[in-house]
Amino acid sequence: MSVRALGNAIREGQLSSVELTEGYLERSRTIGARLNAFATLTADLALSQAKQADAEIKAGKHRGPLHGVPYAVKDLVTVKGYPTTWGAVPYAHQSFDYNATVIERLNEAGAVLLGKAAMIELAGGLGYSSGEASLTGPARNPWNPDCWTCGSSSGSGAVVAAGLAPWALGSDTRGSILCPSSWCGVSGLRPSFGRISRYGSMAIAYSMDKLGPMARTADDCALVLSVLAGHDPLDHDSVSSSAQPFSYHETEPSVNGTFRIGRLTNVYGKSDTGVDKAVDEACAVFEKAGATVESCEFPDGPFEEAAELTILMEAASAFGHLIQSGGCQNLTDPLGKINGYVSEQFSVTDYLHVQRVRLMLQRTADAMFDRYAVLISPAQPTAAQPLRDKDPDDPAAGRKFHMDRRAPDGVSSLCGLPAISVPCGFSTARLPYGMQIMGRALNDAVVLKAARLYQSHTDWHLQHPAL
Repeated sequence: MSVRALGNAIREGQLSSVELTEGYLERSRTIGARLNAFATLTADLALSQAKQADAEIKAGKHRGPLHGVPYAVKDLVTVKGYPTTWGAVPYAHQSFDYNATVIERLNEAGAVLLGKAAMIELAGGLGYSSGEASLTGPARNPWNPDCWTCGSSSGSGAVVAAGLAPWALGSDTRGSILCPSSWCGVSGLRPSFGRISRYGSMAIAYSMDKLGPMARTADDCALVLSVLAGHDPLDHDSVSSSAQPFSYHETEPSVNGTFRIGRLTNVYGKSDTGVDKAVDEACAVFEKAGATVESCEFPDGPFEEAAELTILMEAASAFGHLIQSGGCQNLTDPLGKINGYVSEQFSVTDYLHVQRVRLMLQRTADAMFDRYAVLISPAQPTAAQPLRDKDPDDPAAGRKFHMDRRAPDGVSSLCGLPAISVPCGFSTARLPYGMQIMGRALNDAVVLKAARLYQSHTDWHLQHPAL
């Protein structure tokens, strides 16, 4: 069931939050353990919150659409009194005495926290070369446990795809929501920069980090965003109250010929024939629904290079203490052990030069939306890739993954654009493909509208792995 359907059933007394929570916890202890999906289960907290939700709803105090609905959160978000490990050995016993802003808002909404989802160490902030780069081991893809989920929101993708929670919160600096959503066959929203407060969450790249929901449907992502969006003075990059606000009203999505979609054709150097075919078929769905679809190309420019350099330099600042103390040697991945020291060699002049180039690239990207409401492309050039366990006698045995340096998730993230990945088909190996839909900065609503329109005419998002 969707987040919306579960919330309605709890509100109407057809389902109790306690029963639902107990069911999800049981699945998480069994299926979740096989997939390395969770870093920590917060069972006592979850049952306490569920009991409170049932009592409040029975007493006529309904807090909204997420009241009594369970969820998971990536283990870089602070939850008071519980470990927040950042997926990394050096922080295995770290905890905080306060909640992140998103946790406070979810508590106010009456949501039920099942646990902390596993993640790639430091969310990949110092680099990583394989899915094994995690304190909890490689997250396994529910569609095929011999394949990876992608990262860095690896556990969040596994949790939602495996039905261990109806939705999960992930983070995205350069594709860390979009890639796991694509490979796990779920809907994942990376909101506009500043739309959701990051206070109480681990920083990688201050000017690119974002939090966002992963769920079965685009409607569920919109529902969660409506609860989490809003200005927070504790996050200096939070969108101001006077800026374009996000509001969401459940209406049947519809468009006409003036709703123009650009089908990007130059975002990957090489991609599977199957995923290109799936996106082309999605274009036909949009056209049948009334939209106009045109092929287009993203302008030339060093988008990926600027994103890479921005992350490297800002991550060297974010993890400065770990780097300077020598703690990087306790990380799992070989790249993580050395990248911080290399990144520290960049100068302030280097950083400022990259940011000047970035501003020009942002203007170039924004101009695309003078013609198009949204741009679409494959979310990833392939379906999920195989994941081999590490051989202690062969450190190179872990399966290395390749990320295309012209990937649209880097372009849209660098420019602060909202984007969503939605399921759009399967490979011949029955592994999901995802389609990315991106829009103009702060126009999260149009991205969600396009995604909901697509899902109202297809059923890829209703497919589930056999577990």
